[in-house]
Order: sequence, then structure tokens, then C-alpha cells
Amino acid sequence: MKFNIISIFPQYFSSPLSCGLVSRNIAKGLVSVNVISPRDFSQDKHHNTDDRVYGGGPGMVMMVDPLLRTLRSIPGQPRTLMLSPKGRPLTQDFARELAREPELTLVCGRYEGIDARIEQLHPLEPVSLGDFVLNGGESAAMCLLEAVARLLPGFMQHDESVDEESFTSGLLEYPHYTRPEEYAGLKVPEILRSGDHGKIAAWRRRRSLEATLAFRPEMLSTAPLSRDDVAFLRNQPRVLRGRNLYVALVHYPALNKEGKEVTTSLTNLDVHDIARVSATYGLGGYIVCTPLQDQRVLAGRIINHWSRGGGAGFNPDRKEALNKVTVRDDLDGAIDHVRELTGEIPFVAATSAREGSMPLADLQPVLDKRPVLLVLGTGSGLADSVIDKADGLTRPVRFLSKYNHLSVRSAASIMIDRLLGDVY
Repeated sequence: MKFNIISIFPQYFSSPLSCGLVSRNIAKGLVSVNVISPRDFSQDKHHNTDDRVYGGGPGMVMMVDPLLRTLRSIPGQPRTLMLSPKGRPLTQDFARELAREPELTLVCGRYEGIDARIEQLHPLEPVSLGDFVLNGGESAAMCLLEAVARLLPGFMQHDESVDEESFTSGLLEYPHYTRPEEYAGLKVPEILRSGDHGKIAAWRRRRSLEATLAFRPEMLSTAPLSRDDVAFLRNQPRVLRGRNLYVALVHYPALNKEGKEVTTSLTNLDVHDIARVSATYGLGGYIVCTPLQDQRVLAGRIINHWSRGGGAGFNPDRKEALNKVTVRDDLDGAIDHVRELTGEIPFVAATSAREGSMPLADLQPVLDKRPVLLVLGTGSGLADSVIDKADGLTRPVRFLSKYNHLSVRSAASIMIDRLLGDVY
């Protein structure tokens, strides 16, 4: 496989290309690397490849002409990738796709970037290694080259090792051990010395599942899992962020369609459905807030019927969900309830279908440290007097949509899932 690397610093690649498996496979002829400098194609007598930014601002931008001439000098015009933070993330699946190409060209930017017109004049595919900034694309290009090249048949000393590495199965890799058998009082797990390959394979699978759950739980949502895998994961201790999350459904002060403050009616569906979501995601609790005595009595009857009355025996699952529900007069009462349970004043996050600037993701690190009370409105939303008590106002669920009129039950389900996902 051939790699063309376009960089104004070709010397950058001298060391990484001259050692390890990359060097060995270049010598074998399995991989070839052609590093080309745009300076060699500059029409300027000083071989300049960058200039000042139009519109003002710090830094320089790589010029379009030397780079375009460089790209057009490559015979056959192979698939061309530009290392850029805006690009498609480089994943193991993407690396496999690229490994099927006979030739790739990698474009390394520098300074403040490359003149945007290059993307209109030459077919470039932006590729990103992550949400961070480097001085240039050279180190990213080297990472991409290695990730792709090592998938070529014959590149690794043992091709089967490629199939057992992290991400190949959608999971992190299991731990490895070698001699000595014991070191500093720590022994190699006995099962790895048993010679029973079936038990060893099962042990390794479970350790991969444990590592993925502990360090990269988001990978589990797309990893191929068997019934045994799921059963194993369900019995593992987890960081349960949900225990720190509480939901309050506020019926007063709420807004009507004319923007006036009103008290909305409690509904059976709101009590049941948000309680079931709270139980499914392991929340600390669900608080219904209404100042009306008759509404509190109604809520109490619903809760008692399903948690302690006839409904409890008829539907144990509903009993578990309704046990999550508490009734209080107002938001202050909900905050006091969470403080009584946890010993801490919660971070109060109000929600709105009309406005808000806090991404839900900002609440995730807060959940690791303290309780969070997610405040949901009824009617046409929360009154300003409630929002003023909040520590933050979250973005609407569909903040770019012109139509944003989800039921509070639907909005609660979506927001809780975005905060906690399937593994918390």
C-alpha cells in the first residue's frame, strides 16, 4: 500500500518511518511512503507556502496554489484525506475501510489552516483524530498511517493479534500478563495458566466487558453483545449517576398560552410515565409539585394505590416505579426534599422549550459530584419566578427546530436518556 504525505516539514517523518514495524514493512515492500513538500511546487522565488489572513487576525494560512500543484502532481489522483478537526472521526471501522485502498494521500495543514478554496478545487475528505488542536497535521497523519497499515495482511508478525485488540470487537481489550508468574506479590490469574482455552476465552471476554463498562461505557451501546454478555454486565457494579439525578414536575407557577401565570392540573399519565422513566434509569426520585390541596390528595391516591394498595399486588413493576414519587407544594419544597435525602443542596437545572443555553452534557460532570434537580414545566412552560431560582437553564430538546411542543413526558424521557444513556 502506498501513502503520499504532503507536508511543509518532510523531515518530521524521518524518525517514525525508520523504526519498528513501519520500517520493517517498508523494507519488505508491503508499505511505501512518499513525503512531498508543497515548497517544491511554490512559484515564489522564496518558495513561500503561506500568507496573511484576509479579514485580519493572528497567524498565517497555507496558500492554495502550491498545495493544489502538489496534489495534481500525484499520478492517478488517489483518495485524498485532509487532517482536520472538522473531519470524519478516525475509528477502527474507518481504518478498515481505508486499508482496502491501494493508495492514499494525506494532507497536513499548518499555521491557522489551509485556504478554503482548496476543497472546491480538489476532492478532499476531512478526517479528525479527536476534538483537540495540534500544531499541524503531521502527527495526526502518522497516527492514521499506522492505524491503517497495521491492518494490511502480513504487516503484523501474527495477523491473528489484530483480531483481538481494542475496538476490533467493539470492546476494550482484556489485560495481558507475561513472565514472571509472580511479581511484587501479584500473581498471574490462575485461569491463564490452566491450559483450558475455552475457560480462558470466557475469562478474557468478561474482562473486556468489565474494562469497557468501567472506562468507555458508551461503546456498549454499539458493541455486539450476546445474551450472556448482557446478563454478565447487569450484575456488575456501576457508577450510577442516576442516583444523583432527581426530577421535579412543577404545576405552579406555570404559564398558559397567553403567558400568564396559572396552576395546571395534575394528570395521571404524567405521574405514571415519568415515574416509570425514573425507575428505569435509577433516579434518586421524582417530585410532583402542586400548591392545590385537592391535586395533592389526587396524587397521593394514585401513589398509594400502586405502591401500597391493590395495584401493588396486581403490578409489582408499577409499585417499584410509583415508590419513586413524592408530592410537595412547590419547587422550594422539592429542593428541601432532595437536601433531606442527600444532605446537600442540589444543582437546580430548569428546562424550557423556548430558550436556554446550557447543554445537557454540562450536567453530566455535576452528577458525579452532587445531586441535580431537573425541573420540568407544565402548561406552556415554567414561569420566570421558577427559572430565576435555577442554577442553569438547559437548551430545549430540539433547540434548532421551529416546532418544539413535546409533551412533558416525552421531553423528560429524552433528557434523562441523554444525560444517563443505557449504562448508568
